[in-house]
Amino acid sequence: MRSFLFVPGDSLRKFESAKRTAADALILDLEDSIAPEEKVGARRTAREMLEARKPGQKMYVRVNALDTGLTLGDLAAVMPGQPDGIVLPKCVGATDVNRLSLYLDAFEAAAQIEEGSTRIVTVATETARAVLKLLDFENMSPRLWGMMWGAEDLAASLSASRNRTAGRFHGPFLLARDLCLISAAAAGVVAIDTIATDINDLDALKEESIAARQDGFLAKAVIHPKHVDVVNAAFMPTEEEIAWSEKVVKAFNDNPTSGVVKIDGKMIDKPHLRAAEKILALRGR
Repeated sequence: MRSFLFVPGDSLRKFESAKRTAADALILDLEDSIAPEEKVGARRTAREMLEARKPGQKMYVRVNALDTGLTLGDLAAVMPGQPDGIVLPKCVGATDVNRLSLYLDAFEAAAQIEEGSTRIVTVATETARAVLKLLDFENMSPRLWGMMWGAEDLAASLSASRNRTAGRFHGPFLLARDLCLISAAAAGVVAIDTIATDINDLDALKEESIAARQDGFLAKAVIHPKHVDVVNAAFMPTEEEIAWSEKVVKAFNDNPTSGVVKIDGKMIDKPHLRAAEKILALRGR
């Protein structure tokens, strides 16, 4: 999974466009992109989208936050369509994840869906309190599959007038990004980078995506179909990285009892081997 393309849950036209992309997953959005008076209707449309999915393309639904009173209605509408996962916005730690997991237990049973098969992805940095809870992953439901960070709602929570200048995030937002990455790694789940808001600057998107993968993010959220191919390419290892990784793995295979090997004049140890193995695993995406 490299790219998660957001699709407004009330637009079949945009859904058809999104299906034609190479996005690994679509996120049908019932939250921010839907006006309050359109939310009930969007539930029905999102259900239609789930039933018209493209084979091989994962389908997630971003429901409304737990404190809105709309979450159960959203789940009741979409769970019979068997989404691959639910994206939970405004998530504040393990308590929210486990509450959603209990809801999913019931809806899976009612719809005769395999127990535990519906994943959870959290949007984990949308409020100041949520950032402080990023390390709260003890006793988290095993449904948790990924943690996404976002900067737009966090700016409002912090009363920040802007979150970036010339395309570069300011300090508080970089902190939230890095804590999300570290927390996801500690929890053993996928770290998902935030969207790029400038739709037309594909060079900046490429640079941002490459930096995210190099830091350890395994996927990125996108808001426009033309971002998908750029992100997919950026989240694949380069030929140079693959060649180096193969060399590292071969060196250790040739010296199975050694904890350190020498390659091109450099001393390489087991952490390098683990990094190389991860890069080679990404090659098959």
